[in-house]
Amino acid sequence: MILITPLSTSSLALESLAISRPLLRSYVIRTSNVAKTSSSPFSETTVSPAGRNEPSAPSCGLRTSASNALCKKNDVEDAIRVLDEMPGMRMIPNVVTYTTILGGYVLRGDMVRVKKVFGEILDRGWLPDATTYTILMDGFCKQGQLIEAVKVMDDMEENGVEPNEVTYGVMIEAFCKENKSGEALNLLDDMLKKKYVPNSALCCKVINVLCGEGEVEGACDLWKKQLKNNCTPDNAISSTLIHWLCKKGKIWEARKLFGEFERGSIPSVLTYNTLIAGMCKRGELHEVARLWDDMVEKGCVPNAFTYNMLIKEFCKVGNPREGIGVLGEMLGKGCLPNKATYSILIEGLFDSGMEEDIIKVLFMATSSGGINTESWGLFISKIAGNLDSRRGMLNEIIQLKL
Repeated sequence: MILITPLSTSSLALESLAISRPLLRSYVIRTSNVAKTSSSPFSETTVSPAGRNEPSAPSCGLRTSASNALCKKNDVEDAIRVLDEMPGMRMIPNVVTYTTILGGYVLRGDMVRVKKVFGEILDRGWLPDATTYTILMDGFCKQGQLIEAVKVMDDMEENGVEPNEVTYGVMIEAFCKENKSGEALNLLDDMLKKKYVPNSALCCKVINVLCGEGEVEGACDLWKKQLKNNCTPDNAISSTLIHWLCKKGKIWEARKLFGEFERGSIPSVLTYNTLIAGMCKRGELHEVARLWDDMVEKGCVPNAFTYNMLIKEFCKVGNPREGIGVLGEMLGKGCLPNKATYSILIEGLFDSGMEEDIIKVLFMATSSGGINTESWGLFISKIAGNLDSRRGMLNEIIQLKL
């Protein structure tokens, strides 16, 4: 259990505030007017002694909303004034009101005051809800106090309050940040068992931590569990796992996973690129060609990164002229080459003793809509490196630029 120092209601109010009560009341009334205009459920009326309907003072719900808005602006002191005025207006603050103040202090990183506000909630005999507990856990996690956050989650479950999707997300992210893959995976399993659907970013973080610790099989099991729970992994999750499988040399496991994913979803260019990159590193050019054909057939348009990988692979096996062919297709499809494209191709031509083809590459580039200044500089710098033997080529480049 967390040791909490009880805090009286009056101790929440800060006497040193420069803002006066009338000013603050004016703020809440303005908020009230906006709420009435928009038919807010917080808009209320009372019956006057003369029998006329008249607007009442802002309700407890509206004041809580005002406090929340102030806390988001980092005006926690003003939010406390709103809360402090409620008893005088015959309103009783509730756990939601105090949770708003709690969140304001969490945003500031002021865990001393966070504990005091939470203690006030307990002192009043209120049972914090999942949102209150989650905000408290988030505060501890943001300060790197993971053990304290775990204690809060234990207390939460002991008090019969079920963690929600946000609760799990906060704790899983914190465990990932501390590279505690086992704990993160256990919580993710709990989420799936309770039919919560973890978001893509959260799953990727768990996969990255697992694979970073060498637990690639554990990451693959997570992928299978998602399928079993009718929670189909998306392109981001699949790409992350394929990346790690390729990085660990498990190319064909990556290809198999890609095939399983492909049966239920349409792979994105990112997913294709991830697997193509892995295949290129292993020299599997035939498989790269098959993936390329599959990609184009399914209407997934290759980008500059895709073309660059293929050009690089042809250059690596000593066939840069095939790379020039890929460049031609790239230009024909309207995909603009970048500095990396030309750098890969020029290096490949030099390494293969095909320097004369550089002019061909440059001519293709200028004939297809021009070439940027950075790439021009690349061509000139490469040729100027050995000016005696390449003077004629440099003159041709200058003439093309003119």
